[in-house]
Amino acid sequence: MNLKPIKNKNHYNQALERINELWGANHNTEKGDELDVLMLLVEKYEEEHYPVPPSDPVEAINFLMEQKGLTRKDLEPYLGTRARVSEVLNKKRNLTLPMIKKLHEGLNIPYNCLIA
Repeated sequence: MNLKPIKNKNHYNQALERINELWGANHNTEKGDELDVLMLLVEKYEEEHYPVPPSDPVEAINFLMEQKGLTRKDLEPYLGTRARVSEVLNKKRNLTLPMIKKLHEGLNIPYNCLIA
């Protein structure tokens, strides 16, 4: 096992290739340990070079609506009146803490998706 920090795109690609070779290695073996360490190095490199922007709360709500076949009317118990639902979905009004709590508890949307 000859591991080094991933410093550039070439090192990153080599690490990904090696991970593919090691994929499925048993835990607590030399190959399994190498796989674990390589995955940590790749994760660190990706966090620094390919950051994932925070999700947009309205996009999270729209995604859930699409997945569950919900309508705007279905959101009224969580957001308020029909007009309030429209304002939130059209990004004219931000979610309030009580709305976030209701969406999380009632529709199981993770808090981190609802807080911008």
